Amino acid sequence: MTEVSPQILVVEDARDIRGPLCLYLRREGFRTLEAGSAEAARELLSGAQVHAVILDIKLPGDSGLVLCAELARAGGPPVILLTAMASDEDSIIGLNAGADDYVVKPFNPAALVARLRSLLRRVPPGVQGPTSRRRRFAGRLHDPDRQEVSLPDGTLRHLTSGENRLLSMFLDHPDEVLSRQRLIDRVRGRDLGAFDRTIDTMVSRLRRKIGDGAGAEGTRIIATEWGGGYRLCAEVETVE
Repeated sequence: MTEVSPQILVVEDARDIRGPLCLYLRREGFRTLEAGSAEAARELLSGAQVHAVILDIKLPGDSGLVLCAELARAGGPPVILLTAMASDEDSIIGLNAGADDYVVKPFNPAALVARLRSLLRRVPPGVQGPTSRRRRFAGRLHDPDRQEVSLPDGTLRHLTSGENRLLSMFLDHPDEVLSRQRLIDRVRGRDLGAFDRTIDTMVSRLRRKIGDGAGAEGTRIIATEWGGGYRLCAEVETVE
């Protein structure tokens, strides 16, 4: 059976960017959908299978950040943000909104495609997160296929694809100190540099999702190991 190529939704209001980018993606073997606004993108997402979204931040009407946050809450396809802003603060805002990666304009389309392929290798077409068995930890239940965590009170929290991979990494290595670079390699698949703070932002966001507030004794489920990285301080049980 012939494998269907991934379908990419490009959301960019500038036609002189959107058109050539879609053409380049098709030449690289992808199928494409185009939208010039968040509203148009929502219509396409409601009726088509989309494996990843390339999303400009500045759009008419609702911004790309608004749409990105909506997709993250709904457990939608992974998102690569296009931004004209290159500071750490701007990239952190995008990651806080639920983006899986970001590219600064003007960008090299070949580099963008390389990141897209890396992202799709971690989130295969038709699957929004890593396929594996459910696992319990600290009174919580992680379902990677549904991209959900069930809290002790029964509350369900949806995870972005990046958060899903990050939590899976911690559950794969309980009580092991995981360096920031090792986490970056698993979650985003590229070298961000030694001073990059985006993985700290993603861990902070994951902590909020799983209800990991410091307890009375200052303990956390995901502990910070100063100078070393992070460690999951909980026993992990696989659920058949």
